Amino acid sequence: MSYADQSNKLTPAKMVGLIFAVGFVALALVGMAMGLTISKAVQAIERVTTVDIEEPPPPPEEPDEVPPPPENAPPPPPVAPPPPIVIAPAPPPIQTQPTPPPPAPPVLVIPPPAPVAPPPPPSQARGASPRGQNRWAGRIQENYPSRALREEIEGTVGVRVTVTADGRATGCQVTSSSGSGILDEAACKGVERYGRFNPALDDAGNPTTGAFSTRITYRLN
Repeated sequence: MSYADQSNKLTPAKMVGLIFAVGFVALALVGMAMGLTISKAVQAIERVTTVDIEEPPPPPEEPDEVPPPPENAPPPPPVAPPPPIVIAPAPPPIQTQPTPPPPAPPVLVIPPPAPVAPPPPPSQARGASPRGQNRWAGRIQENYPSRALREEIEGTVGVRVTVTADGRATGCQVTSSSGSGILDEAACKGVERYGRFNPALDDAGNPTTGAFSTRITYRLN
């Protein structure tokens, strides 16, 4: 066999290389076709919808480190704490009551005027008075006590008697002594025995008990 015959003969190795070459060409053609199709699809999408996407702002820059204070720097001024806040307790709820209506004014009842009573009759009251005093006083002096005559005793006796409703004298009392018990006793007995009186009267004019005072004088002739 000549060298030309050997070179034209299709060996398995050549066959594998041929297959690879044909596959590579086919893949290249398929890739070109697919690239054209994707490019047209992207252009169509961009024509249909355009979306603006804003980029997020950049993060803030971190502050630079604060340099430490110098060693001889004065301390910061003290900061007074804020005053405490006093919260007053809530006041108790105010209970309001409806104001009652004012009471109705009382009904003023004016009674009818009382009938005018007739004026009372004039009072007829009066005190006891002597009746015939000169007469019975003379009789008393005529009965001069005998002992006083012998001793020549004179004097005036003041007496007070109670006059009964029938005009008689009783309960004689010496209001002014003559200085002689003989004359004082004789004067009281004489008035009770010989005295006559008009009795006292009450407001209606009825006789009632009264009183009378007088003086009896004893004098020698």
